[in-house]
Amino acid sequence: MEYILGPEAAPDVATLGGKAASLAALAEGALPIPGWFVVQPAACNLTAKGKPPRKPPAPVVREIEIALAELCPDGEPVAVRSSAADEDSTEHSFAGQLESYLFVEHADVPARVGDVWRSGFSERVRSYRREAGLGDIDRAPAVLVQRMIDAEVSGIAFSADPVSGRRGVCVVSAIPGLGTALVSGECDGDTFHVDRGGKVIKRAIVEKRRAHRRDAKSMEGVATVELDDEQATAPALSETQAAEVANLARRAEHHFGQPQDIEWAFESGTLYLLQSRPITSLRTLADPDAALDIWDNSNIAESYGGITTPLTFSFARRAYEEVYREFCRILKVPARTIESNAHVFARMLGLVRGRVYYNLLSWYRVLAMLPGFAVNRRFMEQMMGVKEGLPESLVAELGESSLSARLVDGFNLARTMGGLVLNHFLLPRKIKAFYARLNEALASGAVALVDMRPDELCAYYRQLERRLLKRWDAPLINDFFAMIFYGVLRQLAEKWCNDKAATLQNDLLCGEGGMISAEPARRVRELAALAKTHPALVEALGSGTLVAIRAQISKAPEFERAFEAYLERFGDRCLDELKLESRTLHEEPLTLLSSVGGLAARAPASEAKSMEGEIRAKAEQRVDDALSGSPVKRAVFGWVLGHARTRVRDRENLRFERTRLFGRVRRVFVELGRRFAALGVLGDARDVFWLEVEECMGFVDGTTSSADLAGIAALRRAEFESYENMEAPADRFETRGIVHHGHDYRATGDASEAILEGDLSGIGCCPGIVRGPARVIRDPRGARLNPGDILVAERTDPGWIMLFPSAAGLVVERGSLLSHSAIVAREMGIPAVVSVSGATRALGDGEWVELDGSTGIVRRIREKERGAGEH
Repeated sequence: MEYILGPEAAPDVATLGGKAASLAALAEGALPIPGWFVVQPAACNLTAKGKPPRKPPAPVVREIEIALAELCPDGEPVAVRSSAADEDSTEHSFAGQLESYLFVEHADVPARVGDVWRSGFSERVRSYRREAGLGDIDRAPAVLVQRMIDAEVSGIAFSADPVSGRRGVCVVSAIPGLGTALVSGECDGDTFHVDRGGKVIKRAIVEKRRAHRRDAKSMEGVATVELDDEQATAPALSETQAAEVANLARRAEHHFGQPQDIEWAFESGTLYLLQSRPITSLRTLADPDAALDIWDNSNIAESYGGITTPLTFSFARRAYEEVYREFCRILKVPARTIESNAHVFARMLGLVRGRVYYNLLSWYRVLAMLPGFAVNRRFMEQMMGVKEGLPESLVAELGESSLSARLVDGFNLARTMGGLVLNHFLLPRKIKAFYARLNEALASGAVALVDMRPDELCAYYRQLERRLLKRWDAPLINDFFAMIFYGVLRQLAEKWCNDKAATLQNDLLCGEGGMISAEPARRVRELAALAKTHPALVEALGSGTLVAIRAQISKAPEFERAFEAYLERFGDRCLDELKLESRTLHEEPLTLLSSVGGLAARAPASEAKSMEGEIRAKAEQRVDDALSGSPVKRAVFGWVLGHARTRVRDRENLRFERTRLFGRVRRVFVELGRRFAALGVLGDARDVFWLEVEECMGFVDGTTSSADLAGIAALRRAEFESYENMEAPADRFETRGIVHHGHDYRATGDASEAILEGDLSGIGCCPGIVRGPARVIRDPRGARLNPGDILVAERTDPGWIMLFPSAAGLVVERGSLLSHSAIVAREMGIPAVVSVSGATRALGDGEWVELDGSTGIVRRIREKERGAGEH
């Protein structure tokens, strides 16, 4: 036939429409579908005014009569429904927009087909299409004619819960009689929640006072009837039937490969599937039953702030994985435990909208492998700077709490403690060996990086990975002991010295000396002093171009030597120094030179050395006074303090060696990018940063799955540029199941991160009270501080150190007591508060504040409160 198609037709939406195309697809799955056929849109010839006729033309009517005789040889009534091309699609359901007719006698079918055609051109449908952003109507809908099921009970079912998003729960709604009473909203139905095992886990039985039954006198074919008390209160389905319907919905889901919303009916005890369409609401819903992940950027944003490229993330993720595997091996975690948790080590970091986050549950799972989990957890939270730990209910899931488990943990802890004691005594030797190994690995070889072939660059990178990333023992052990000794020092200060404010341990760590992170600031001061003797150089540093500055530097040999020495030592210690895509001071020295020029043009803001010495001396006197009557406590406290100072100092110094390693890795990939660009593999050398490490290596080794590196780079660049225009994820958020789907990445709860009025608070990490104008700086490149300014930043990294000598105080949104900014502030004696939520948004640039580096309070100062001489 020319105008009629049946179930054997290909499931083409253009000819069958949405409903019928779905039924045609389901026919392949042997699902219980009542027989049907479709009148194609081509059967409808629109009038000159663009409207359908009231009845199909004679040739179409004849084909309908033939199809009806084949479909219902005994004259059974049929349903006549719309099946528009856009209807029941993933994006648009058109629910209730077009007409449907039930229990239609054969003689009336042609007229009902015409009625359905006309309903497709109604103002209601036109309005729906406009609101949905669909085009205007250009043809009639297809019309589905299906054998009518005279249902005893019917309804709808969702193969996944459309409200909660639970994919493992099917929701079945049922009502006596025809499902039209339920779909129209005229009557409520009973609701059954059925799990994947077919068990009804929840049900709600309502009073069902009305039902739709067949009525030959009604044009729609149905009428509303009243139900007696027994029928109204009885469940519409048995639990067995509810499970059968749920199974049918899931079969439809399996067939289509996505959750389905079905209409179903029981007739004479047989279950029929009437129609199936996708559940459109689930696209934006995560499954609340899926695996939980908690993401927190805490002090990792100090190293990887903002958008981070795929190359950096893939390298950092691999580094964390290998380093913490090694950490567990050092602490004698059984090899089988380490291997069985390989997926945990691989997920310690995540990348969400281009930004790096800790996967907290993976961190806790690693910690749970170690003996003494309950004790170590608190210390780790302090070290990581997380503002809130895990809920105790989740913590309980990570570690067994049975008596036998605690006994085993205690035994393992005792065994590990012996290894820790040995590692503690061997640590100085391990640190020395680590430095030797690092220096040897980073030493200039027979062939310079700029002269290496791509395969040689890859081999050199693998060598660095093998010799350093997998042997990062000294920094790991030192970090662990820094965490332990700092935590114990804090507890002893609180218990033995009555330090309720929890600031004494920070004061005691001031001015330790020998910390390489403070050296750049000292050298910046020295460069400024050398520049002062050359006024023309100071002027060029303040406002000149790089060419003009270099011309003046050549006339100041002492400054030139000191500047080149700085670059030789700290050229890789740039802004975002751990991000491989960052341009180093070798490439962009203007930030350093501008900072030197600004400092040379004015007197230093403060004498930090005298301040830090005074802070330390007062703290030590406080300890002496508190422990004067207890020589044993004094000895224990002194031993812990000495080790805390040494370990914190070495922690920061060893982190500088990480900078050296990352700097070398950066140069390897920069050179590899140049080789790829020269070969035409990449359009630009810096496109290498849009690739992942293994993609670069695999292109050379022949192990990558795609050789179109330029295409991959272009795709990633576009994706990451889109992240720049999106709202950044919250500092801490949760996801369920698929991380990159169905989440808005917002913080849980209603608490605002920024305090727009009143005082702010954070973690005091270097004592001292200063007041002055807040200087909110988001990018230190070219930024200048005036004497007395308080630096306010979202985060800092070692590249910000050039601004520290000019700052009277420091307020940072992120960070912890052991973060870089906190340690360097203590070393330089700059009053500082870190972990101040929303500081850069709450404080206006130039607004006066008072900062208390002991209590962590940042107080707004009104103009009338300012003292004489303050302006």
